[in-house]
Amino acid sequence: MVATTAAIEEAIGELCATFPNAAVTYEGDGVGGAWVMIDAVPLGSIYEQESSWIAFQITFPYPEADVYPLFVREDLRRKDGQPHGDGFQSVTWGPHGRPGTQLSRRSNRLNPAIDTAATKVLKVLKWLTEQ
Repeated sequence: MVATTAAIEEAIGELCATFPNAAVTYEGDGVGGAWVMIDAVPLGSIYEQESSWIAFQITFPYPEADVYPLFVREDLRRKDGQPHGDGFQSVTWGPHGRPGTQLSRRSNRLNPAIDTAATKVLKVLKWLTEQ
């Protein structure tokens, strides 16, 4: 198994600092990256559930590679009963084939100097609460 890179270890440390009230866990993906889960993050007032885990893979080329896609709980439901819009898909993800809801939010103009794993998660959570 290939160890995670120093940049990925640094990203995990930044995630721990950004989400101090959540458990940040990770496991190597075997090719230099890592699967990361943050449990729990708030979902906002539009969902039946108050919180969820959020998970994603940080791949070996990070920080030059985007953190994409991200996943949240599989039973995510809106309070108003409306379906999710674009960017949501029910999938199985990760090394253990866990069910979840994929959030497709690609960074089209990735700037490795400012687009960190932590800023990506914050942006996706902001987008999620505005749906």
